[in-house]
Amino acid sequence: METTRLVSLDWAMKRLLRSKSNFEILEGFLTELICKKENDEISDENLKKFLKIEEILESEANQEHREDKFNRVDLKIKTSDGEIIIVEIQFDSRYDYFQRMLYGTAKAMVEHLNLGDEYAKIKKIISVNIVYFDLGIGKDYVYYGSTNFVGIHQKDRLELSTRQKKKFNKKSPHEIYPEYYIIKVNKFDNKAKDSLDEWIYFLKNEKVKSNFKAKGLNEAKKTLDFMKLKDDDKLAYDRYVENRRNEMSIANTKELDLKYSREEGKAEGIQEGIEQGIEQGIEQGIEQGAKQEKLEIAKNLLDKLDVKTISQITGLCEEIINNLKK
Repeated sequence: METTRLVSLDWAMKRLLRSKSNFEILEGFLTELICKKENDEISDENLKKFLKIEEILESEANQEHREDKFNRVDLKIKTSDGEIIIVEIQFDSRYDYFQRMLYGTAKAMVEHLNLGDEYAKIKKIISVNIVYFDLGIGKDYVYYGSTNFVGIHQKDRLELSTRQKKKFNKKSPHEIYPEYYIIKVNKFDNKAKDSLDEWIYFLKNEKVKSNFKAKGLNEAKKTLDFMKLKDDDKLAYDRYVENRRNEMSIANTKELDLKYSREEGKAEGIQEGIEQGIEQGIEQGIEQGAKQEKLEIAKNLLDKLDVKTISQITGLCEEIINNLKK
């Protein structure tokens, strides 16, 4: 039921999907994700109205940095209605990834506002994040976030005025503010229950089942088939996969080393504590034994010598010796 071998989306975004002839693949994926956040069926009419890619913009991902190759891929897309979509793939775990998402949208917003432009010209930013680690705590594998203003007292939702709707061509404030999508690929159970799941299955397994019908997947199956690549692209992809494995192995090794170092340090600390305790116990026992012996000598000398002389012989203070008389 599956194709042979497909290249991963992160590599394809670098090499294949920047071509206008392949825009249909990205359009299909983004349409399935954005139009179906509430599990609505996508009508042909809605698809025509909605997402069409006008161009792929220059972004950090176009640079050949080491970190770009193995940890993340940014793809900045301009749609036909002027909105900006950022697609980012992240393999390695990052505790500050939420802040990174925020930084990415803020930077894109500033980059596309010319000096002297009014605020009304700020571009709508949609941030799509495909992560291969467990970001935050949650049971789902696809999350959506937007900005809404709700009354503290009346609990009503703040909406745009009629003039604002005409000016901005928006229906609600959340359409002005950035929107975020997070796909936690590793949380997906490989059971494709709808067309969006079919895309997530591909993201996780780099395979497309023959019965999948999600928009853009049929084109992806044709374009991303490893066996149909040019020879130099095959070699480049094999190198990329090997490099990615090495980077992930290094990251996992560092994580395990840190874990084992902590465990070993804890075990060594416990053992050292035990040894120190035993040593201190022996020392205390010797000291107590010596003191007891001095007390016995002092008792035997009480009837024969004065307190001062006994103190000089035993090293005990006169107070202790006087107490032995009681």
